[in-house]
Amino acid sequence: MSAVQCVLDVRASLGESPVWSARDKALYWVDINAPSLNKYEPATGRNTVMPMPESIGCFALRQPSGFLVALRSGIWLARADGTLDRRILAAPYDPAHHRFNDGRCDPAGRFFVGYMNERRDAASAALMRIDPDGRMTQVLAGITISNGLAWSPDGRTMYHADTPTRCIRAFDYDVATGTASRPRVFIQFRGENDRPDGGAVDSAGHYWSAFFRGGKVVRVSPEGKIVAEHKIPSMCPTMCAFGGPDLRTVYVTSSRQDRDAEELERLPQSGGIFAMKVDVPGLPEPAFAG
Repeated sequence: MSAVQCVLDVRASLGESPVWSARDKALYWVDINAPSLNKYEPATGRNTVMPMPESIGCFALRQPSGFLVALRSGIWLARADGTLDRRILAAPYDPAHHRFNDGRCDPAGRFFVGYMNERRDAASAALMRIDPDGRMTQVLAGITISNGLAWSPDGRTMYHADTPTRCIRAFDYDVATGTASRPRVFIQFRGENDRPDGGAVDSAGHYWSAFFRGGKVVRVSPEGKIVAEHKIPSMCPTMCAFGGPDLRTVYVTSSRQDRDAEELERLPQSGGIFAMKVDVPGLPEPAFAG
């Protein structure tokens, strides 16, 4: 385990959705507010900005190249350079006050993407599944801010968080059909700033959660117990991803939106990408199969 370092002092407004591409030896990530898709290359320290026309919540890699991109208006195909190709699905919500948020592919290459109620006044958001043939199906409803999506190493458990509830739930998952069942509380956090944002699972089955407004990421055992905490030099880390050639680097995106001047003076690298070396590697990120 190494100390946490800021590897990209980019000061993003709302950095999110880090995804490691073994093919490109790069970490892709988004700034929801910029809005942009970005490509960070650790070998050179270069970050390439690919502007988007509207808020981008998350994305998935496609094979052999390109992306599936969740924009405010819907789901788009994008080329390898980030230019949009075409919209394949309209947003399943009113974009005046909802937008896509957290998402990733399941082990079979289906894209799961949740959205959020920007007004935060009702549990009016949902988690959607997009199959390789382009069909969209609602998986979960009654959500305010969909977050924390991840799968266990064997693919038989799906994790999901609704951030304001401070709760991460686990579901039995059927990889063959893409269905989740038997919801239960995986871990319930109690602290005011214990707000689970994006998540990831390592190869030992431990779940990593970024605490938005909590200034840390936590590692949770498969039994739902916190086994480690890592302070991040930003009060608003947003999501973890495993990367590097051996998947033993944990990258953490962060946000600086709506933070006061005193906090940003104390934590000037807020909005940056942080990294630390760990002993247990992560899991390869599946690509969209469509």
